[in-house]
Amino acid sequence: MKRLAGGVILSWGWRRRLVALLAGAVASLALAPVDFQAACFIAFPILVWLLDGAVGTGGRLRQFLPAFTTGWWFGFGYFLAGMWWVGAGFAGGGLAWAIPFAVLGLPALLALFYGFATLLARLLWSDGLGRIAALAFGFGVAEWLRSILTSGFAWNAVGYAAMPVPPLMQAAEVIGVFGVSALAVFVFSAPALLATGRHARAGLALAALLAAAFVGYGYLRLVTLPPADPLLQVRIVQIGDGQARGPFEAAFDSYLRLSGGPGTDAATTPRLILWPQVAVPFVLAERPDLLDALGQAVDEEQVLLVGAMRDESDSSAGTRRLYDSIIAIDGTGEIVDAADKLHLLPFADYLPFARLLAGIEMPFNATEYAPGTRRRLLPVAEGIRALPLIGSEAAIPDIAARQAGDARIIVNPAAYVGYAGTPAPYQHLRQAQLRAVEAGLPLLSATAGGISAAIDSSGRIIDALAPQAHGALDVSLPAPRPKFLNTGHIRARGLTFVTFFGILSLLLSIRGRSN
Repeated sequence: MKRLAGGVILSWGWRRRLVALLAGAVASLALAPVDFQAACFIAFPILVWLLDGAVGTGGRLRQFLPAFTTGWWFGFGYFLAGMWWVGAGFAGGGLAWAIPFAVLGLPALLALFYGFATLLARLLWSDGLGRIAALAFGFGVAEWLRSILTSGFAWNAVGYAAMPVPPLMQAAEVIGVFGVSALAVFVFSAPALLATGRHARAGLALAALLAAAFVGYGYLRLVTLPPADPLLQVRIVQIGDGQARGPFEAAFDSYLRLSGGPGTDAATTPRLILWPQVAVPFVLAERPDLLDALGQAVDEEQVLLVGAMRDESDSSAGTRRLYDSIIAIDGTGEIVDAADKLHLLPFADYLPFARLLAGIEMPFNATEYAPGTRRRLLPVAEGIRALPLIGSEAAIPDIAARQAGDARIIVNPAAYVGYAGTPAPYQHLRQAQLRAVEAGLPLLSATAGGISAAIDSSGRIIDALAPQAHGALDVSLPAPRPKFLNTGHIRARGLTFVTFFGILSLLLSIRGRSN
């Protein structure tokens, strides 16, 4: 291993960049749907050795630029291999020319955060254990910044690589995705110490202790939970990618038929029916014919949550704002409440720099939306309110934990039309599981062209429809689990845990300089 480490440390030029790129791509194998965690125990030691040799000459900027570029190439490989599927959104509507910009541009931008992570780590770099702690600190801070500076879009944070199954997800309710990301980088990087000799035993012992605590807490949390009482009978409706992309009338008829059909459990009647995001691509208030049909599909005691558009118009100013919303409809066909998507994605939900890019089409001819102003809880049954997370909002760390209020469930209508056969639906489902764990609430995900599922408050999938399946899923949703800690403080606890690695690396760096 020392020979391998020496070769990586001494690599230069395009070879160094290629090694960093490939290491990042290897690390992405730990993400859904592959879930090969062992890949990170290869990728992150290589990143440590690359940073050992990332020393520039000249002024301060030149001195630390190699560390930044090493992290950038690692991040570019990681996001390119893990999110190549974004190009599928540009495959239709005459936008094929934009596929290279989407496939390469998004990873290039997100890689800036990992470049910052390695730059920050290199500022605290020292021999042995200290540099492992510094790298964990850098990635923890970078993932926290990514969740703030990208409208919350922290898709495929490093922490998800350490949480492929529910027993490994439970620590997220304590330290959040940022804390788990720092912990994961520390544990994944620890084998690099075997090639250095200094602090190797102490570093490996600390990594093993943290990993054991991480795994042990998860298993203990799950086995000590009391059985959950039934909370609500629900039905999730999903149609396949091909039909979702076809004529609206055919898709709408399928949704209506599946909503009133026997489903998977004909013995009980669902109280709540959930449709995917923008299942009705119209402003419902302007389509009484659709509302009438929806009212006929819903019984008196039922509530239908349907993804549709909502508008606010100002006739005097001649303006109109459209919102990507989830609409609550009762058995009379009346709209009883609505909630809007707050966190919008560029190009998917709106066109950034609209004046400069005037005339450019949106992917799939999508509508340009305005962001909602506040998070609204939706009443879905007597004494039960739901927290709506629309589409990609389920990828925002601790959003449900901070905004749930007195909600008893989370509903996540989403749409991955055009992404059939890509990792996108699997990665979305994984992140939805984590939102349930963080908030301690069960979650329902209805996904057009993806994977629809009912998830309990511990992140376990109760039942799910296969990708591209056409059908309805009836589930008796269990009540939320007892909360171990205040879910509203996850972010603070996570940042405190990240700071622990920063302090450890600083102390070891000072000690190393004094010796």
